[in-house]
This record gives sequence, C-alpha cells and structure tokens, in this order.
Amino acid sequence: MKANEFDSAFDDGKNVSDTLDLSKAKRPRQKQKRVNVDFPVWMIQSLGKEAGRLGVTRQSIIKIWLAERLETSVCNKSM
Repeated sequence: MKANEFDSAFDDGKNVSDTLDLSKAKRPRQKQKRVNVDFPVWMIQSLGKEAGRLGVTRQSIIKIWLAERLETSVCNKSM
C-alpha cells in the first residue's frame, strides 16, 4: 500500500492496523523500570475511585498524572 493510500484510508476512518508490521515496533524513550512506592490508604482509595471513573487502571492514572506534572515542570523551567 502506498503512503497516500494509507493516509486516505486512515483519514476515512478505516482500520489500517492490518497493513502495518508491528513485530519490531518500539516506543522511543519508553523503556520500563519497576519501582515501588508506598501510598497512604486514603490515597489508594481516591486513586481507585478516579481510575474507575475514567475507566483506566490505578497504575495508568498514576502514570498519566505524573507525566502531566513532569511535562508542566519541564515546560516551566525552559521559559
């Protein structure tokens, strides 16, 4: 499939995932490292409620919120 055909199919909302070879796909700067963090029980409960409301896992919401905070911090330092 040519690039313009791929773009058109994608823009038309068609599923183009079958045309991609994802066997060697990598996410740059996304290497994982496990860490352990202790949170107070009230914080775990609040995280669980918010994660449920958003339809994501607790781990996901922690990652999202940390990423947002770090991006904001980095943006503020570069100004």
